[in-house]
Amino acid sequence: MNLLKFFTAGSVDDGKSTLIGRLLYDTDSILADQLEALQQSNRKNDDGTIDLAILTDGLRAEREQGITIDVAYKYFQTTKRKFIIADTPGHIQYTRNMVTGASTAKLAIILIDARNGVVEQTIRHSYLVSLLGIEHVVVCLNKMDMVNYSEAVFTDITNKYKALADELKLKDVNFIPVSALKGDNVVNESEHMPWYQGHSLLHFLETVDVETGAESNLARMPVQWVVRPQTDDLHDYRGYAGRILSGEFKVNDKVTVLPSGSSSFIERIEIFDHHPEKAFAGQSVTLHLKDNIDISRGDVLVNSDHLPQNSKLIEADVCWMDARPLDESITYLLQHNSKVTKCKISDIVYKVDINTLEKQDAFDFKLNDIGRVVLKTADELAFDLYAENKANGAAILIDSRTNLTAAALMFRAVAD
Repeated sequence: MNLLKFFTAGSVDDGKSTLIGRLLYDTDSILADQLEALQQSNRKNDDGTIDLAILTDGLRAEREQGITIDVAYKYFQTTKRKFIIADTPGHIQYTRNMVTGASTAKLAIILIDARNGVVEQTIRHSYLVSLLGIEHVVVCLNKMDMVNYSEAVFTDITNKYKALADELKLKDVNFIPVSALKGDNVVNESEHMPWYQGHSLLHFLETVDVETGAESNLARMPVQWVVRPQTDDLHDYRGYAGRILSGEFKVNDKVTVLPSGSSSFIERIEIFDHHPEKAFAGQSVTLHLKDNIDISRGDVLVNSDHLPQNSKLIEADVCWMDARPLDESITYLLQHNSKVTKCKISDIVYKVDINTLEKQDAFDFKLNDIGRVVLKTADELAFDLYAENKANGAAILIDSRTNLTAAALMFRAVAD
């Protein structure tokens, strides 16, 4: 049974938490004690029904204000698929939280209030989906019950969003009219919208193909540890342990070690006590090479036929996550997989107004700002462009003064 990770995004009060609550409630994915607490809660909807948003509003401030602040992860499964849901905040001041929740998702659910249509926050969330390279998008037009389940309203909003999707180059966009409050087209198909010929949201989530073309075939493995027991029994043992980021490695493959550029062939693959002929993305392995090469933690083993970029000067999209603004005068730490190197921001290319998508000249980056910068690193990095291989095309920037994450990075090009 395969796994689908998806996240929800939408403006304040569009009903993200209620939608997820409805998914959990109508698929009988709520534990008995949770259901009892839900039924005893004083928080009710206007019509007296249970407020299902309680299921995801974990923080006290969220429960008191009826908003989403932090990312809430929920897990459930049906007979067809397992799911991990990230309920992400809609407020602009929590953009960094949304990026965190969306970074590992394969599908985005964007909620639009049928009464309001496409608004600034819809544009912002869709831009972030495009920036993060999420291939599958489901646009749920929520609160259809409040517009009398109007086909004209649905058609008008979908036409406007299609124009936005074309501008952002979103690939697979689907539209479903729902009422999270009433349960229309969430788990069960609605009887109130005979004009809609599609299926429910759950049916789409169970059947969408997120595997085809989703993963890069570029073989990449950052070295986590050089294994040298140096015991009497294992005097000559030398293995390179790590988790394969993407692609696959096979015995006798020619591999290159970056950034040094040295090459050798894979002699043996170890996974615990097994010695398979090949290993795939997601597996933790130990690779043995036919030649003794100087390899250290942070180096990357790659297939010699498809080499990544190798540079100290990189152009990257950045989402600033620190309360302290970007400071071009200080040295940051950049962590790219198992590699940590010193780094400075050599240039701010532009900042994006993600409500209008306008690229603006900028001299600083503050909390939740998004744009493009040029990085200069102390050591060469072996990286792929984010659009070609997310697993090896992203990094985090760390403030060396506090050791806290300052920004998320997505590599776009080798800078001139």
